[in-house]
Amino acid sequence: MNKEIENKLIHKNTKPTSMRILVYDFLSSQQVATSLSEIENHFDNADRTTIYRTLKTFEEKGIVHSIQENTTTKYKLCHNDCDEKTHKDWHLHFYCKICKQTTCKEDISFPESMKTNFRIDEIKLFAKGICENCLEENFNN
Repeated sequence: MNKEIENKLIHKNTKPTSMRILVYDFLSSQQVATSLSEIENHFDNADRTTIYRTLKTFEEKGIVHSIQENTTTKYKLCHNDCDEKTHKDWHLHFYCKICKQTTCKEDISFPESMKTNFRIDEIKLFAKGICENCLEENFNN
């Protein structure tokens, strides 16, 4: 697995340090967007600043996209076609007010094929509500 992650980082012009490999591996196992604090809590002896710098590097290189959620920033791995110039994660980011999870709703997206006379580098679509799991739990009780 580490070799696969190393190759992905190298492909994104990012040196595969031990911390970068660990953070990438952790993010790849997450189904929801994850905050710096949540990532930090996963690693026992990791330095918060190193994790933060790793996430910033990942964002700059098109490896993760950030989601601003009130006063917290959460991170989710990007698609392979994101790069240093353009993030192509043009989908809805959904925050559930009950379970407090942020998920990517890729079935709700902004069309990439839209014809413009300008270049779009990034789009951030964000919504708050109640996710399908919490709705189901609330209606079954």
